[in-house]
Amino acid sequence: MSGSYDDSVGVEVSSDSFWEVGNYKRTVKRIDDGHRLCNDLMNCIHERARIEKVYAQQLTEWAKRWKQLVEKGPQYGTVERAWCAFMSEAEKVSELHLEVKGSLMNEDFEKIKNWQKEAFHKQMMGGFKETKEAEDGFRKAQKPWAKKLKEVEAAKKAYHAACKEEKLAISRETNSKADPALNPEQLKKLQDKVERSKQDVLKTKEKYEKSLKELDNATPQYMENMEQVFEQCQQFEEKRLRFFREVLLEVQKHLDLSNVASYKNIYRELEQNIKSADAVEDLRWFRANQGPGMSMNWPQFEEWSADLNRTLSRREKKKASDGVTLTGINQTGDQVSQPNKHSSVSSYEKNQSYPTDWSDEESNNPFSSTDANGDTNPFDEDTSPAMEVRVRALYDYEGQEQDELSFKAGDELTKMENEDEQGWCKGRLDNGQVGLYPANYVEPIQ
Repeated sequence: MSGSYDDSVGVEVSSDSFWEVGNYKRTVKRIDDGHRLCNDLMNCIHERARIEKVYAQQLTEWAKRWKQLVEKGPQYGTVERAWCAFMSEAEKVSELHLEVKGSLMNEDFEKIKNWQKEAFHKQMMGGFKETKEAEDGFRKAQKPWAKKLKEVEAAKKAYHAACKEEKLAISRETNSKADPALNPEQLKKLQDKVERSKQDVLKTKEKYEKSLKELDNATPQYMENMEQVFEQCQQFEEKRLRFFREVLLEVQKHLDLSNVASYKNIYRELEQNIKSADAVEDLRWFRANQGPGMSMNWPQFEEWSADLNRTLSRREKKKASDGVTLTGINQTGDQVSQPNKHSSVSSYEKNQSYPTDWSDEESNNPFSSTDANGDTNPFDEDTSPAMEVRVRALYDYEGQEQDELSFKAGDELTKMENEDEQGWCKGRLDNGQVGLYPANYVEPIQ
């Protein structure tokens, strides 16, 4: 026979057994599958890392948005702190999930990538060195036994053909004896054919039995060689399986935040912040800073003085419209209330102007565009403009309100609006500051 060996020619696979010729290919294929499974595991971890990153970003965005809403909203005091504690929790948890993402990609992903590179070696012509070695090992182990198996199959085929020919020869001889037209010479030929067929059957049967015996003798060595190559493949696969188990345990540790001390501390701190919310303390703070507990510069009688000769401010005008005449105001500021310890944490005092989400739509809101009587809000800056006129200060004036100008005698400024009923004008200093000033403190520049 030819020295070449083809394990798929002339042999019919009779079962799905590993010992059948060519069925070792499933074991060889497992090596290629191992390389692909490394890619699949890396993709799996990469997708989870991306989810962790997106979740962390969403937590941060959520915390930032709601922290602004709460701080600008009407909630105050310890309950505000308890509410904001949820945003702090989200920011801290976001950091932990970013750490999870980093561990998955920088440790687990890279570990699998490096192991795969070390375990599987690509060939110039394609495929992996480990796959070719296993393929060659199985083919070498199977080649002698497969060769004898082919001989057995050929001997069996020849024996069965001889048996068939013998049966036909005997049948022809039997039929010829019943035919009177057949001469003795023809009958002799049929009888000789039967005899030769019987001899062929004996020869082919002997050869068939001999080839089977040789195959049986070769089977133990065949099994030993196949077992040896198979165990080599098993050891290679065992390394991958153990490595996967090791990596999966590390991934589990990175994902399991329940065993992270800082994660537990986040929720312990959150619980403490919520439990520290005190309704009585918040109500006490509100009373002191936004209610009857606030200090007040109560009106008192003042003698007329040229230095204090000024008309009512816009805020005072609003009170005067309710039918109360104020005869004097103490502007020294000695009785200005001091904020208590909660003023640093409450958004209520820090920001009185809320977004529309928090608007109570109260009709007496001093910050609304119109007052209760439907008049134009005196705080609005968009009153009808007048002709601008340059004026010069006759006296020194120190603004008493944030919306008033301060100037010295002789300073020049621009009058933007004419005098109102209370004797106030709107003007602009040369530095660009716009505000109110007493009309009788200036004169037009000729």
